[in-house]
Amino acid sequence: MTKTIMLILAGIAVGGVAQASEDLAKAKNCLTCHAADKKIVGPSYKDIVAKRAGEKGAEAALAQKIKAGSKNEWGTVPMPPNNVSDAEAATLAKWVLAHK
Repeated sequence: MTKTIMLILAGIAVGGVAQASEDLAKAKNCLTCHAADKKIVGPSYKDIVAKRAGEKGAEAALAQKIKAGSKNEWGTVPMPPNNVSDAEAATLAKWVLAHK
């Protein structure tokens, strides 16, 4: 396979993952409280990325917060635990942290 074809296939795969993650975020009601670029109930995804920039283990830590919930990190409104598998939490964390 040529390098060009491999790059095209990689781009298609990444685009598919991004859409799948957005669909997962919709299915798990993440977009009820979060948006890419503005605060709704919780912080925007871009604010989360800014806070986690350069943080070692940010993806795993965010996946844990998605699954177990969190409180007192972004104000007084807690984020409740979400009904997601470990794999779904990891997928969502990776997707959120891709919002630069």
